[in-house]
Amino acid sequence: MHAADLMSKRADLTPDRIALVELETGRRFTYAELNARANRLANFMQEKLGVGNGDRVSILAKNSITYIDLFYGLPKIGAIFAPFNWRLTANELTFMIKDLEPKVLICEPDFVPTLEEMRAHIDVEHFVSLRGAEIEGAINYGGVESAPNSEPELPLLDAESPYCILYTSGTTGYPKGAVIPHRQILYNCLNTVASWGLTEYDISPVYTPLFHAGGLFAFFTPLLYLGGRIILAREFDAAASLQWILEEGCTVILGVPTLFQMWIDSDYFEEADFSNVHFFISGGAPCTPKLMNAWREKKGIIFRQGYGLTEVGANCFSMTDEDSIPKTGSVGKPIFHSKMRIVEPETGQEVSVGESGELLIWGPHVCSGYWQNPEATDESIKDGWFYTGDMAHKDEAGFYYIDGRYKDMIKSGGENIYTAEVEAVYKKHPAIKDAALIGKAHEKWGEVGLMIMIIEEGQQVTEDELKSFVLESLAKYKIPKEVIIADSLPYSAYGKVEKGNLREKYL
Repeated sequence: MHAADLMSKRADLTPDRIALVELETGRRFTYAELNARANRLANFMQEKLGVGNGDRVSILAKNSITYIDLFYGLPKIGAIFAPFNWRLTANELTFMIKDLEPKVLICEPDFVPTLEEMRAHIDVEHFVSLRGAEIEGAINYGGVESAPNSEPELPLLDAESPYCILYTSGTTGYPKGAVIPHRQILYNCLNTVASWGLTEYDISPVYTPLFHAGGLFAFFTPLLYLGGRIILAREFDAAASLQWILEEGCTVILGVPTLFQMWIDSDYFEEADFSNVHFFISGGAPCTPKLMNAWREKKGIIFRQGYGLTEVGANCFSMTDEDSIPKTGSVGKPIFHSKMRIVEPETGQEVSVGESGELLIWGPHVCSGYWQNPEATDESIKDGWFYTGDMAHKDEAGFYYIDGRYKDMIKSGGENIYTAEVEAVYKKHPAIKDAALIGKAHEKWGEVGLMIMIIEEGQQVTEDELKSFVLESLAKYKIPKEVIIADSLPYSAYGKVEKGNLREKYL
């Protein structure tokens, strides 16, 4: 079992169907054309650059058709797709490149300065210039177009063969390369199609970066597996993206909380007609019930909350349209080919219904481990169970709720304070747009909470008013000792507040 022939098989089944629309250029590609491009990429890499089974190929670029070439072409010769987050600094990328040792690094003009900064510190056999990037000694990506479009000879592959390597954000230390095997690619497609009710008639936009698991696996690979259509954007623009959603007839929409807030704040939102959309789903970070309900009230749409991780796939839970409102705040029930447990982190014993514990995930959609890091692999995967590090609980009906990171915790006077719980209460206040809690050293208590928040435009709130509001839901020891009102919060590409940046700024 392998996933190297996913595009060639789909191209055989529906060759003339439009598979991809690239918004930047307006080009429309059929499945047959995408497969021909993937074949040319594979043959170019193999014949011109000597890329073979097990070699890593990386890219430093924004979204474009090149990602699709690489994602579906490299597996045809057993090579491993390993994209890099272009938002990272040269130092961060240098660590990853030294760890990964890619044979090929593709780069576009925007990131040539970053490449030049780290060039003396990395050892890459081939550099490839994309979109005319001026890179000394590089080969032009345009050579792919003249490569043969015949199917290359497939090497011996199986379910555990690495398909891609995706680096985690490294919020708790050095980044780790999650090894995504062929079986994980297949089962992510199967799980999503079986549990989310997708069909070959569905159309979905991809605005999120394709260096990230969410961009690759939430809708992109499942829909192309099924025979649907992807609308690919190079970058995100709030008003323009809403227009494209409507003009292209998109039916299922993935976003992160930041995007949904930007959409609802955009001038085009009021006139947007979403009657063609089956459902919206938010992932990457918790989406507040306040924001979800605002979308429902203004547009009468189906809105769900999703959950996933690089190591276990972007789609781990599901719920029906009917459950999406009464179960607001829940991520749903475990997806089709999957098992979940919630355990007490210290003892490993399963907790009772309603109690919070660490979420464990088992199934064929769990990664193989971390690239050249057996210690991290053994720490995260035990007897096939992936220890997510996320705290969760489930209700009597079997619906799961994510309570925050187990390690994102403040220990104050011997008491554990989970930041997500406190943040969720503050976000319920109508004046608060977003809030993030970090720990601050304290001589008496060891650590106390420092809340940084941003206020809704036109709103005001005092610290005393906030204390009265949160006292209804939080024990006194959980209430932050200090509150700072900021102009903005630092967000990752997937809408998560980057607390490391907050600690640097405020501590």
